[in-house]
Amino acid sequence: MKRRRFLKAAVLAAAPYVVPASVVGARAPSNRIHVGCIGTGNQGSQVMKGFLQETDVRVVAVCDVNTASHGYKHASQYLGREPARKTVEAHYAEQTRSGTYTGCEATTDFLRVLDRDDIDAVTIVVPDQWHAVMAIMAAERGKEMYCEKPLSLTVADGRAMVDAVRRAGVVLQTGSHERSRPRTRFACELVRSGRIGRLTRIQTVVGPHNKTAPPADWTPMPVPDGFDYERWLGPAPWAPYHEDRCLYSFRFLLDYSGGQVTNYGAHALDIAQWGAGMEHTGPVEFEDLGSVWPEDGLFDVALTVHFRARYASGLELECITRKDNMSCRFEGTDGVVEIGYGGFVTEPESLKRSVIGAGDVHLYPSDNHYRNFLDCVRTRREPAAPVEIGHRSATVCHAANIAMRLKRRLRWDPDAERFIGDDEANRMLTRPKRSPWSL
Repeated sequence: MKRRRFLKAAVLAAAPYVVPASVVGARAPSNRIHVGCIGTGNQGSQVMKGFLQETDVRVVAVCDVNTASHGYKHASQYLGREPARKTVEAHYAEQTRSGTYTGCEATTDFLRVLDRDDIDAVTIVVPDQWHAVMAIMAAERGKEMYCEKPLSLTVADGRAMVDAVRRAGVVLQTGSHERSRPRTRFACELVRSGRIGRLTRIQTVVGPHNKTAPPADWTPMPVPDGFDYERWLGPAPWAPYHEDRCLYSFRFLLDYSGGQVTNYGAHALDIAQWGAGMEHTGPVEFEDLGSVWPEDGLFDVALTVHFRARYASGLELECITRKDNMSCRFEGTDGVVEIGYGGFVTEPESLKRSVIGAGDVHLYPSDNHYRNFLDCVRTRREPAAPVEIGHRSATVCHAANIAMRLKRRLRWDPDAERFIGDDEANRMLTRPKRSPWSL
């Protein structure tokens, strides 16, 4: 075991929440945390830029299978590993007397990043089929992680990630950044402190598809120069290349993601779990309420999301597709709290001026998801969205997708993380991985 990992493990065993700066050396407050960014597309470039703003961070490597291209969320975006490298080096060049800086490695191979001894933490912002493999390998190498939501592609992947992070004693922050928005936290504190009375119902909203599917008679395309398609697929089943399979559009194919349920829903359903006080468990039943799925074509995730989940207490959660993209509405016997991209709404209006007092429920305080992660790397505390909570929220997404695909009501055991009495549904909790990748 490398000396750095051995020392960290020893300190974790003795004092799980605080590590003396004199012991951790490179992670001492006076020193920078060296970060490698794996995935530099639409979200990955935003995450990278977020860490560049932190003065105690040095981004020393970027990794992406795409050299550089358009084709991401917006037509104007030109992204990939070379634009990322240039962004990093331009940022640090501004801080030097010479005005130049060339200290950022750019690679297609994420293992080069994970195997660098000088890298303390990595960002994992890649298609969902890669999350578990990369995170488990990172944990085995003692790397701290900022891993985008949804945490996993399957329930089995998520549980394996939790186990690996716990074994290694590393910090993992799930990219559920709503947990670091003070307004979202306040909304959940209102609900959990009883300001709307007894919670009776939750409604969550996810947006419609924000990419147009190729025609049903689509044909394969040649792989563009500078794009490592084989590595992009990784553990997913082999499939012929099409530009609408990759980059931002990966989220609309089940081999790589779960549609808007795991995109916007990873936020909305996470807020629902948080506000209901269920973030360490989950519903006990899922039921399709008329979701609509494509009959042919390349995209195969739900076109219209509609499901209901029920908790053991009888509390029901409904999720629908609507144009406002993401929101969570808590309805109680004495009022309503709604939070999302459309704003913050309360009934009565006076709830917005409510004060969370000493006897109320105070939730985890964080107003910067990146800063919170870095602080936890130094202190060894759990971050705002730790691996277990990220897994539980993703599990709600995955179980709901399974219920909608099977078009029936499913009973769920959140402790065993299994469907009750349904072998077909349970087989969908995991997926085989293409060689040579495995957990």
